[in-house]
Amino acid sequence: MTIQTANGFSLDNTGRRIIVDPLTRIEGHMRCEVNVDADNIIRNAVSTGTMWRGLEVILKGRDPRDAWAFVERICGVCTGCHALASVRAVEDALDIRVPTNAFLIRQIMAKILAWHDHVVHFYHLHALDWVNPVNALKADPRATSALQQAVSPNHPKSSPGYFRDVQNRLKKFVESGQLGIFKNGYWDSKAYLLPPEADLMAVTHYLEALDFQKEIVKVHTILGGKNPHPNYMVGGVPCAINIDGDMAAGAPLNMERLNFIQQKIQDAFTFSQNVYVPDVLAVASYYKDWTYGGGLAATNVMDYGDFPTVQGDKSTDRFPGGAIIGGNWDEIHPVDARDPQQVQEFVTHSWYDYGKGREDIGLHPWDGVTDPHFELGAGAKGSRTNIVEIDESARYSWVKAPRWRGNACEVGPLARYILAYSKGVPYVRAQVDDALGRFNSLAGTSLTPRQALPSTIGRTLARALEAHYCAQQLLDDYDALITNIRNGDLATANVSKWDPSTWPKEAKGVGLVAAPRGGLGHWIRIRDGRIENYQCVVPSTWNGGPRDAKGNIGAFEASLLGTPMVNPEQPVEILRTLHSFDPCMACATHVMAPDGEELARVTVR
Repeated sequence: MTIQTANGFSLDNTGRRIIVDPLTRIEGHMRCEVNVDADNIIRNAVSTGTMWRGLEVILKGRDPRDAWAFVERICGVCTGCHALASVRAVEDALDIRVPTNAFLIRQIMAKILAWHDHVVHFYHLHALDWVNPVNALKADPRATSALQQAVSPNHPKSSPGYFRDVQNRLKKFVESGQLGIFKNGYWDSKAYLLPPEADLMAVTHYLEALDFQKEIVKVHTILGGKNPHPNYMVGGVPCAINIDGDMAAGAPLNMERLNFIQQKIQDAFTFSQNVYVPDVLAVASYYKDWTYGGGLAATNVMDYGDFPTVQGDKSTDRFPGGAIIGGNWDEIHPVDARDPQQVQEFVTHSWYDYGKGREDIGLHPWDGVTDPHFELGAGAKGSRTNIVEIDESARYSWVKAPRWRGNACEVGPLARYILAYSKGVPYVRAQVDDALGRFNSLAGTSLTPRQALPSTIGRTLARALEAHYCAQQLLDDYDALITNIRNGDLATANVSKWDPSTWPKEAKGVGLVAAPRGGLGHWIRIRDGRIENYQCVVPSTWNGGPRDAKGNIGAFEASLLGTPMVNPEQPVEILRTLHSFDPCMACATHVMAPDGEELARVTVR
């Protein structure tokens, strides 16, 4: 049956049904079902979140000052951004302004997280959608060296001998009879287009990124006490400053530690400049005709805006917020997360209950309800404990369906870059124009930003560019922190409203963060010093949400439509596009399987 969605997409669920479950590489709470026609082109897509988070229920009645420690456990990957959103929500409700040092330290922690998350995403979660590691064994290390020097001449690790050593390590690994880290969601498919030399370069940088990612998170252990899940606090940061102190004297932030942080920031800047961005451009140039995966990115994108240079001044946001609707990059609508008519969540096709007669309404998060109600549609196949096929005409996901003024929107680095580019942010404009110039030179094309960005490749490139932009901002934030400390300001916390007796009887607030996966919002209601209601609308909810009451589809589902598949039984194309969003459906759970246990299943019906 062919269906025309309210937001302009045509769906046909009569073809063969392909089911991928789980879809993500590090945590598996996502299922995808698609229908393909006789030419193996995707004509219908269904995105299902298969685990209930439930933190909203757990938080009811608790102390608002403790909320950050609970919600931080929502995600074990983008660790810290939920804590930051939480303390911002409480501070907004209680009208608390944090000291300048706390503001800057939080900025550094947020951008270190974004940089780390993006690098890990590309090399360790997404690269296998583009790179065939086994094919790297066929590479000529001399040709790989020449490729490396062509795409990134300033990276010092580029000799033929260096690549030959990596190739020998990889050969021993493959010949041992186990692919190990390259196993899940990988097939030796014809959908891979890289020559062996590019595969070897990418695998080499996979290993380099694996080494460095454990170094950059040490900044979180210095500023937040640990990683993952660094410490935060309402009113500031739990990090004392004593420039001349030593660690034994209980001074966690002294000059030696600050110098260490500066070096890690500089190393991150160099890596994203010389390795990450060039790699994405090089890989993309071999997939120059792979222009699929745009979906909602071509029409509707949204972000709240973040990373200000002045605390509390949204006009200084280095990522300005807004919404583009209908593909008109020349008209950017202001976004107000406090407006009950703007941000709403629908549960028509979700496993939640808003109450009788309220199934099709949208609720603003301050009035949100998280009441689980699991039931399969009449057209579903299988049982409640063994779903064989979803019925998308009924409820089919544990993810709600957020909408901005009734519009399904894509969020994430690509959305931020489209908005920033459209608003004329100089750094972003220069980045995008330079990157596309280099891409066009490598690929022999002449694509414009409006042609290139709304695609799977554009989404992956935007993430790389954002990582490098964060590294540039980190250098500025570090300098601002040092200047403020040298001026004699050592304050890191404002505790004037720590005592609940100073709070109003009722209060409500919202905390917004430019999380690695997109616009993140936490909304809180406080009554008599306790949490009355708490709702989180996370980026993967925006992107992975199901259809709403009007039949609008979300970003994940829209992105797959029209994509041709080389072999539906090896659905690299599905992984390639959905992984470009860096989906995280219930990120606190991680799965490790013993040898021989099934990690993924693909079913073709």
